[in-house]
Amino acid sequence: MRVAHATVQAVNGLTARWAAAAGGGTVFSAVGVWPLLALLADGAAGAARSELEEAVGVPAGRAAPAARELLTGLGSVRGLESALGLWTRRTLELRERWEAGLPADAHGVLTGDAEADGAALDAWAAKRTGELIERMPVRATRDTETVLASALALRTRWLKPFEESWLIPETGPWEGRDLAGLWRHSALLDRIGVADTPHGHVTELKVLGDTAVDVHLLLGEETMTPGQVLGAGIGVLARRHPVTPGSHLPYGEAGPGVEVVREPTMRPEPPVLEVRLPAYAVTSEHDLLERPELFGLATARLPVPGHFPGVSSHPLCVESARQSALARFGALGFEAAAVTAMGAAGVGMPELRWLRTTVRAVFDRPFGFLAVHRHTRLALAAGWVTDPEPFREDEVIGSYD
Repeated sequence: MRVAHATVQAVNGLTARWAAAAGGGTVFSAVGVWPLLALLADGAAGAARSELEEAVGVPAGRAAPAARELLTGLGSVRGLESALGLWTRRTLELRERWEAGLPADAHGVLTGDAEADGAALDAWAAKRTGELIERMPVRATRDTETVLASALALRTRWLKPFEESWLIPETGPWEGRDLAGLWRHSALLDRIGVADTPHGHVTELKVLGDTAVDVHLLLGEETMTPGQVLGAGIGVLARRHPVTPGSHLPYGEAGPGVEVVREPTMRPEPPVLEVRLPAYAVTSEHDLLERPELFGLATARLPVPGHFPGVSSHPLCVESARQSALARFGALGFEAAAVTAMGAAGVGMPELRWLRTTVRAVFDRPFGFLAVHRHTRLALAAGWVTDPEPFREDEVIGSYD
Protein backbone atom coordinates (compact mmCIF):
# COMPACT_ATOMS: atom_id res chain seq x y z
CA MET A 1 0.00 0.00 0.00
CA ARG A 2 1.50 3.31 -1.09
CA VAL A 3 0.18 6.15 1.02
CA ALA A 4 2.09 9.30 1.90
CA HIS A 5 3.49 9.40 5.43
CA ALA A 6 1.71 12.70 6.03
CA THR A 7 -1.64 11.09 5.23
CA VAL A 8 -0.97 8.15 7.55
CA GLN A 9 -0.04 10.59 10.32
CA ALA A 10 -3.18 12.64 9.68
CA VAL A 11 -5.48 9.61 9.82
CA ASN A 12 -3.76 8.22 12.92
CA GLY A 13 -4.06 11.65 14.47
CA LEU A 14 -7.82 11.52 14.04
CA THR A 15 -7.79 8.04 15.59
CA ALA A 16 -5.95 9.39 18.64
CA ARG A 17 -8.32 12.35 19.05
CA TRP A 18 -11.36 10.10 18.68
CA ALA A 19 -9.90 7.66 21.20
CA ALA A 20 -9.41 10.50 23.68
CA ALA A 21 -13.18 10.96 23.73
CA ALA A 22 -13.93 7.22 23.98
CA GLY A 23 -15.45 5.60 27.04
CA GLY A 24 -16.62 2.06 27.71
CA GLY A 25 -16.52 -0.78 25.20
CA THR A 26 -16.21 0.57 21.68
CA VAL A 27 -14.83 0.08 18.20
CA PHE A 28 -14.35 2.73 15.55
CA SER A 29 -12.49 3.41 12.33
CA ALA A 30 -11.03 6.84 11.57
CA VAL A 31 -10.00 5.42 8.19
CA GLY A 32 -13.70 5.16 7.39
CA VAL A 33 -14.40 8.79 8.30
CA TRP A 34 -11.27 10.56 7.09
CA PRO A 35 -11.77 10.27 3.29
CA LEU A 36 -15.31 11.61 3.60
CA LEU A 37 -14.15 14.62 5.61
CA ALA A 38 -11.31 15.21 3.15
CA LEU A 39 -13.64 15.19 0.14
CA LEU A 40 -16.01 17.56 1.91
CA ALA A 41 -13.10 19.87 2.79
CA ASP A 42 -12.14 20.03 -0.87
CA GLY A 43 -15.59 21.35 -1.78
CA ALA A 44 -16.14 23.54 1.27
CA ALA A 45 -15.73 27.27 1.84
CA GLY A 46 -15.50 29.68 4.75
CA ALA A 47 -15.60 28.43 8.31
CA ALA A 48 -16.75 24.98 7.21
CA ARG A 49 -13.59 24.60 5.11
CA SER A 50 -11.33 25.75 7.95
CA GLU A 51 -12.91 23.37 10.46
CA LEU A 52 -12.77 20.40 8.10
CA GLU A 53 -9.16 21.22 7.22
CA GLU A 54 -8.24 21.17 10.90
CA ALA A 55 -10.07 17.86 11.40
CA VAL A 56 -8.35 16.07 8.50
CA GLY A 57 -4.93 17.50 9.36
CA VAL A 58 -3.87 18.39 5.80
CA PRO A 59 -4.49 21.55 3.75
CA ALA A 60 -7.94 21.53 2.16
CA GLY A 61 -6.43 22.03 -1.29
CA ARG A 62 -4.59 18.72 -0.93
CA ALA A 63 -7.32 16.84 0.93
CA ALA A 64 -9.11 15.30 -2.07
CA PRO A 65 -5.93 13.91 -3.71
CA ALA A 66 -4.90 12.53 -0.31
CA ALA A 67 -8.32 10.89 0.07
CA ARG A 68 -8.07 9.32 -3.39
CA GLU A 69 -4.54 8.09 -2.63
CA LEU A 70 -5.73 6.57 0.66
CA LEU A 71 -8.71 4.85 -0.97
CA THR A 72 -6.49 3.44 -3.74
CA GLY A 73 -3.98 2.25 -1.16
CA LEU A 74 -6.66 0.53 0.92
CA GLY A 75 -7.78 -1.32 -2.20
CA SER A 76 -4.35 -2.93 -2.50
CA VAL A 77 -4.34 -4.46 1.02
CA ARG A 78 -5.05 -8.19 1.00
CA GLY A 79 -8.01 -9.10 3.14
CA LEU A 80 -9.35 -5.55 3.15
CA GLU A 81 -12.35 -4.52 1.06
CA SER A 82 -13.10 -0.82 0.78
CA ALA A 83 -15.58 1.25 -1.18
CA LEU A 84 -16.84 4.79 -1.55
CA GLY A 85 -20.41 5.61 -2.52
CA LEU A 86 -22.27 8.81 -3.37
CA TRP A 87 -26.00 9.07 -3.93
CA THR A 88 -27.74 12.27 -5.02
CA ARG A 89 -31.16 13.44 -6.09
CA ARG A 90 -31.54 13.65 -9.87
CA THR A 91 -32.18 17.36 -9.55
CA LEU A 92 -28.90 18.01 -7.72
CA GLU A 93 -26.11 19.09 -10.06
CA LEU A 94 -22.59 18.44 -8.80
CA ARG A 95 -19.56 20.51 -9.68
CA GLU A 96 -17.77 18.66 -12.48
CA ARG A 97 -14.35 19.06 -10.87
CA TRP A 98 -15.49 17.66 -7.52
CA GLU A 99 -17.41 14.74 -9.04
CA ALA A 100 -14.44 13.84 -11.25
CA GLY A 101 -12.44 13.15 -8.10
CA LEU A 102 -14.72 10.26 -7.10
CA PRO A 103 -14.36 6.64 -8.25
CA ALA A 104 -16.08 6.09 -11.59
CA ASP A 105 -18.66 3.64 -10.22
CA ALA A 106 -19.38 5.51 -6.99
CA HIS A 107 -22.35 7.64 -8.05
CA GLY A 108 -25.92 6.45 -7.46
CA VAL A 109 -29.33 8.09 -7.39
CA LEU A 110 -31.77 8.92 -4.61
CA THR A 111 -35.37 8.58 -5.76
CA GLY A 112 -36.99 10.46 -2.91
CA ASP A 113 -38.82 7.31 -1.81
CA ALA A 114 -37.42 6.86 1.69
CA GLU A 115 -38.25 3.14 1.85
CA ALA A 116 -36.77 2.31 -1.55
CA ASP A 117 -33.70 4.47 -0.99
CA GLY A 118 -33.16 2.95 2.45
CA ALA A 119 -33.29 -0.57 1.02
CA ALA A 120 -30.77 0.33 -1.69
CA LEU A 121 -28.38 1.94 0.78
CA ASP A 122 -28.65 -1.02 3.16
CA ALA A 123 -27.95 -3.44 0.30
CA TRP A 124 -24.80 -1.48 -0.58
CA ALA A 125 -23.56 -1.55 3.02
CA ALA A 126 -24.17 -5.29 3.33
CA LYS A 127 -22.55 -6.11 0.00
CA ARG A 128 -19.48 -3.98 0.60
CA THR A 129 -18.83 -5.48 4.07
CA GLY A 130 -19.61 -9.12 3.24
CA GLU A 131 -22.78 -8.93 5.37
CA LEU A 132 -20.82 -7.92 8.49
CA ILE A 133 -22.83 -4.69 8.62
CA GLU A 134 -26.32 -5.00 7.21
CA ARG A 135 -27.63 -1.43 7.37
CA MET A 136 -26.43 1.98 6.34
CA PRO A 137 -25.97 4.03 9.55
CA VAL A 138 -27.89 7.04 8.18
CA ARG A 139 -31.43 7.02 6.78
CA ALA A 140 -32.44 8.96 3.69
CA THR A 141 -35.46 11.23 4.18
CA ARG A 142 -37.55 13.26 1.79
CA ASP A 143 -35.22 16.21 2.46
CA THR A 144 -31.97 14.31 1.84
CA GLU A 145 -30.18 15.64 -1.22
CA THR A 146 -27.07 13.49 -1.05
CA VAL A 147 -25.46 10.64 0.92
CA LEU A 148 -21.70 10.17 0.93
CA ALA A 149 -20.52 6.88 2.43
CA SER A 150 -17.52 4.62 2.87
CA ALA A 151 -17.36 0.92 3.71
CA LEU A 152 -14.48 -1.16 5.05
CA ALA A 153 -14.32 -4.89 5.75
CA LEU A 154 -11.14 -6.48 7.09
CA ARG A 155 -10.39 -10.16 7.57
CA THR A 156 -7.06 -11.64 8.54
CA ARG A 157 -5.98 -15.05 9.82
CA TRP A 158 -3.28 -15.38 12.44
CA LEU A 159 0.08 -16.63 11.27
CA LYS A 160 0.02 -18.73 14.44
CA PRO A 161 -3.45 -19.60 15.81
CA PHE A 162 -4.33 -19.50 19.48
CA GLU A 163 -5.45 -22.51 21.49
CA GLU A 164 -8.92 -22.22 22.99
CA SER A 165 -9.43 -22.72 26.70
CA TRP A 166 -10.96 -20.65 29.47
CA LEU A 167 -9.88 -17.66 31.47
CA ILE A 168 -11.08 -16.80 34.98
CA PRO A 169 -9.60 -13.50 36.19
CA GLU A 170 -8.79 -13.46 39.91
CA THR A 171 -8.99 -9.68 40.33
CA GLY A 172 -10.37 -6.61 38.61
CA PRO A 173 -13.69 -5.93 36.90
CA TRP A 174 -13.76 -9.40 35.32
CA GLU A 175 -13.02 -11.22 38.60
CA GLY A 176 -14.65 -14.66 38.77
CA ARG A 177 -16.08 -14.53 35.24
CA ASP A 178 -15.69 -17.69 33.16
CA LEU A 179 -14.38 -16.24 29.89
CA ALA A 180 -13.63 -17.73 26.49
CA GLY A 181 -9.85 -17.81 26.79
CA LEU A 182 -7.16 -17.86 24.14
CA TRP A 183 -3.60 -19.08 24.81
CA ARG A 184 -0.39 -19.53 22.91
CA HIS A 185 3.39 -19.54 23.39
CA SER A 186 6.17 -18.33 21.14
CA ALA A 187 9.96 -18.14 21.06
CA LEU A 188 9.62 -14.62 19.65
CA LEU A 189 9.84 -12.60 22.87
CA ASP A 190 9.79 -9.26 21.07
CA ARG A 191 6.21 -9.71 19.94
CA ILE A 192 5.56 -8.02 23.28
CA GLY A 193 6.98 -4.82 24.67
CA VAL A 194 6.37 -2.22 27.35
CA ALA A 195 6.08 1.42 26.29
CA ASP A 196 6.94 4.31 28.58
CA THR A 197 4.38 7.06 27.94
CA PRO A 198 3.56 10.34 29.68
CA HIS A 199 0.46 8.82 31.29
CA GLY A 200 2.02 5.53 32.37
CA HIS A 201 3.37 2.23 31.08
CA VAL A 202 1.48 0.35 28.37
CA THR A 203 2.04 -3.27 27.38
CA GLU A 204 1.75 -3.86 23.63
CA LEU A 205 1.30 -7.35 22.16
CA LYS A 206 1.50 -7.70 18.38
CA VAL A 207 -0.59 -10.52 16.90
CA LEU A 208 0.46 -10.97 13.27
CA GLY A 209 -2.00 -11.71 10.49
CA ASP A 210 -1.41 -13.31 7.10
CA THR A 211 -2.45 -10.19 5.13
CA ALA A 212 0.14 -7.71 6.46
CA VAL A 213 -2.52 -6.53 8.88
CA ASP A 214 -1.74 -7.10 12.56
CA VAL A 215 -3.66 -6.46 15.76
CA HIS A 216 -1.86 -4.63 18.54
CA LEU A 217 -3.34 -5.35 21.98
CA LEU A 218 -2.77 -2.60 24.54
CA LEU A 219 -2.93 -3.00 28.33
CA GLY A 220 -2.25 0.11 30.34
CA GLU A 221 -1.80 0.82 34.01
CA GLU A 222 -5.07 0.55 35.94
CA THR A 223 -5.28 4.31 36.46
CA MET A 224 -5.11 5.08 32.73
CA THR A 225 -8.19 5.90 30.68
CA PRO A 226 -9.11 4.16 27.39
CA GLY A 227 -8.13 7.29 25.50
CA GLN A 228 -4.72 7.41 27.14
CA VAL A 229 -4.04 3.74 26.39
CA LEU A 230 -5.18 3.92 22.77
CA GLY A 231 -3.38 7.24 22.34
CA ALA A 232 -0.22 5.57 23.63
CA GLY A 233 -0.66 2.88 20.97
CA ILE A 234 -0.83 5.55 18.27
CA GLY A 235 2.23 7.19 19.80
CA VAL A 236 4.14 3.90 19.58
CA LEU A 237 3.19 3.64 15.90
CA ALA A 238 4.65 7.11 15.40
CA ARG A 239 7.77 6.09 17.39
CA ARG A 240 7.14 8.86 19.91
CA HIS A 241 7.45 6.59 22.98
CA PRO A 242 10.38 4.32 23.92
CA VAL A 243 9.50 0.62 24.01
CA THR A 244 11.41 -2.05 25.92
CA PRO A 245 11.07 -5.32 23.92
CA GLY A 246 10.25 -8.61 25.61
CA SER A 247 13.80 -9.92 25.31
CA HIS A 248 15.08 -6.96 27.38
CA LEU A 249 12.42 -6.87 30.09
CA PRO A 250 13.70 -7.28 33.68
CA TYR A 251 12.75 -10.20 35.90
CA GLY A 252 9.65 -9.77 38.01
CA GLU A 253 6.71 -7.50 37.20
CA ALA A 254 7.89 -5.88 34.00
CA GLY A 255 4.79 -3.98 32.90
CA PRO A 256 1.00 -4.03 33.01
CA GLY A 257 -0.06 -7.68 32.93
CA VAL A 258 3.52 -8.87 32.27
CA GLU A 259 5.99 -10.73 34.46
CA VAL A 260 9.31 -12.34 33.64
CA VAL A 261 10.15 -15.49 35.60
CA ARG A 262 12.65 -18.36 35.64
CA GLU A 263 10.97 -21.77 35.67
CA PRO A 264 12.43 -25.27 36.14
CA THR A 265 12.24 -27.56 33.10
CA MET A 266 13.07 -31.19 32.26
CA ARG A 267 15.54 -30.24 29.53
CA PRO A 268 17.35 -27.14 28.27
CA GLU A 269 14.80 -24.83 26.60
CA PRO A 270 15.03 -21.36 25.04
CA PRO A 271 13.14 -18.41 26.52
CA VAL A 272 9.44 -18.35 25.71
CA LEU A 273 6.59 -15.86 25.56
CA GLU A 274 3.26 -17.09 26.94
CA VAL A 275 0.10 -15.10 26.40
CA ARG A 276 -3.46 -15.48 27.68
CA LEU A 277 -6.37 -13.25 26.82
CA PRO A 278 -10.11 -13.46 26.21
CA ALA A 279 -11.81 -13.70 22.86
CA TYR A 280 -13.96 -10.67 22.16
CA ALA A 281 -16.57 -9.16 19.88
CA VAL A 282 -17.37 -5.45 19.97
CA THR A 283 -20.03 -3.51 18.06
CA SER A 284 -20.67 0.23 18.16
CA GLU A 285 -22.85 2.93 16.66
CA HIS A 286 -21.41 6.45 16.54
CA ASP A 287 -23.25 9.71 15.91
CA LEU A 288 -20.46 11.96 14.66
CA LEU A 289 -22.59 15.06 15.16
CA GLU A 290 -22.51 14.49 18.92
CA ARG A 291 -18.88 15.68 18.70
CA PRO A 292 -19.00 17.97 15.64
CA GLU A 293 -15.80 19.84 16.57
CA LEU A 294 -13.81 16.58 16.53
CA PHE A 295 -14.80 15.91 12.93
CA GLY A 296 -14.84 19.51 11.70
CA LEU A 297 -18.62 19.55 11.23
CA ALA A 298 -19.69 22.27 13.68
CA THR A 299 -20.35 24.83 10.96
CA ALA A 300 -21.14 22.40 8.15
CA ARG A 301 -24.20 21.11 10.04
CA LEU A 302 -25.82 24.55 10.29
CA PRO A 303 -28.78 24.93 7.84
CA VAL A 304 -27.45 28.01 6.08
CA PRO A 305 -26.03 28.36 2.54
CA GLY A 306 -22.39 28.70 1.60
CA HIS A 307 -20.80 25.58 3.13
CA PHE A 308 -20.02 23.50 0.02
CA PRO A 309 -19.96 25.64 -3.14
CA GLY A 310 -17.26 23.39 -4.58
CA VAL A 311 -19.62 20.40 -4.38
CA SER A 312 -22.75 21.93 -5.89
CA SER A 313 -24.32 25.29 -6.57
CA HIS A 314 -27.27 24.01 -4.56
CA PRO A 315 -26.81 25.01 -0.89
CA LEU A 316 -26.05 21.98 1.29
CA CYS A 317 -25.49 21.27 4.97
CA VAL A 318 -24.62 18.03 6.80
CA GLU A 319 -27.86 16.73 8.33
CA SER A 320 -26.52 13.38 9.59
CA ALA A 321 -23.13 11.70 10.05
CA ARG A 322 -22.85 8.26 11.61
CA GLN A 323 -20.67 5.14 11.71
CA SER A 324 -21.53 1.50 12.41
CA ALA A 325 -18.52 -0.63 13.35
CA LEU A 326 -17.66 -4.09 14.65
CA ALA A 327 -14.58 -6.13 15.53
CA ARG A 328 -14.14 -9.82 16.43
CA PHE A 329 -10.95 -11.42 17.78
CA GLY A 330 -10.86 -15.22 17.96
CA ALA A 331 -8.52 -18.20 17.95
CA LEU A 332 -7.96 -18.22 14.21
CA GLY A 333 -8.18 -14.61 13.18
CA PHE A 334 -9.64 -11.15 13.33
CA GLU A 335 -12.34 -9.37 11.40
CA ALA A 336 -13.60 -5.83 11.49
CA ALA A 337 -15.94 -3.68 9.47
CA ALA A 338 -17.17 -0.12 9.42
CA VAL A 339 -19.70 1.76 7.36
CA THR A 340 -19.59 5.53 7.65
CA ALA A 341 -22.16 7.78 6.02
CA MET A 342 -22.93 11.45 5.89
CA GLY A 343 -26.27 12.70 4.70
CA ALA A 344 -26.63 16.22 3.42
CA ALA A 345 -29.97 18.06 3.19
CA GLY A 346 -30.38 19.22 2.45
CA VAL A 347 -0.45 -29.86 32.29
CA GLY A 348 3.52 -36.50 37.37
CA MET A 349 6.27 -34.37 38.76
CA PRO A 350 9.36 -34.99 36.58
CA GLU A 351 12.95 -34.29 37.55
CA LEU A 352 13.57 -30.61 36.89
CA ARG A 353 17.23 -29.76 36.34
CA TRP A 354 17.19 -26.68 34.08
CA LEU A 355 15.72 -23.18 34.23
CA ARG A 356 13.85 -21.43 31.43
CA THR A 357 13.02 -17.75 31.19
CA THR A 358 9.33 -17.14 30.55
CA VAL A 359 7.74 -13.84 29.67
CA ARG A 360 4.15 -14.29 30.74
CA ALA A 361 1.41 -11.86 29.74
CA VAL A 362 -2.24 -11.96 30.79
CA PHE A 363 -4.88 -9.56 29.49
CA ASP A 364 -7.48 -10.09 32.22
CA ARG A 365 -8.99 -6.63 32.53
CA PRO A 366 -10.21 -4.04 30.00
CA PHE A 367 -7.72 -3.37 27.22
CA GLY A 368 -7.46 -1.63 23.88
CA PHE A 369 -6.67 -2.80 20.38
CA LEU A 370 -5.49 -1.37 17.08
CA ALA A 371 -5.73 -3.13 13.72
CA VAL A 372 -2.59 -1.91 11.95
CA HIS A 373 -1.28 -2.17 8.40
CA ARG A 374 2.20 -3.55 9.03
CA HIS A 375 4.14 -1.59 6.41
CA THR A 376 2.61 1.89 6.65
CA ARG A 377 1.68 1.70 10.38
CA LEU A 378 -1.79 2.99 9.51
CA ALA A 379 -4.41 2.17 12.16
CA LEU A 380 -7.40 0.72 10.29
CA ALA A 381 -9.62 0.18 13.33
CA ALA A 382 -9.39 0.84 17.05
CA GLY A 383 -11.38 -0.15 20.10
CA TRP A 384 -11.67 -0.90 23.79
CA VAL A 385 -12.76 -4.26 25.26
CA THR A 386 -14.91 -4.19 28.40
CA ASP A 387 -17.17 -7.22 27.91
CA PRO A 388 -15.23 -10.22 26.50
CA GLU A 389 -16.86 -13.40 25.26
CA PRO A 390 -18.06 -15.85 27.93
CA PHE A 391 -16.84 -19.44 27.91
CA ARG A 392 -19.39 -21.79 26.35
CA GLU A 393 -18.38 -25.40 26.61
CA ASP A 394 -20.87 -26.47 23.95
CA GLU A 395 -19.62 -24.02 21.30
CA VAL A 396 -16.46 -23.56 19.28
CA ILE A 397 -15.16 -20.16 20.25
CA GLY A 398 -13.03 -17.85 18.21
CA SER A 399 -14.15 -19.36 14.88
CA TYR A 400 -13.17 -17.46 11.74
CA ASP A 401 -14.61 -18.12 8.33
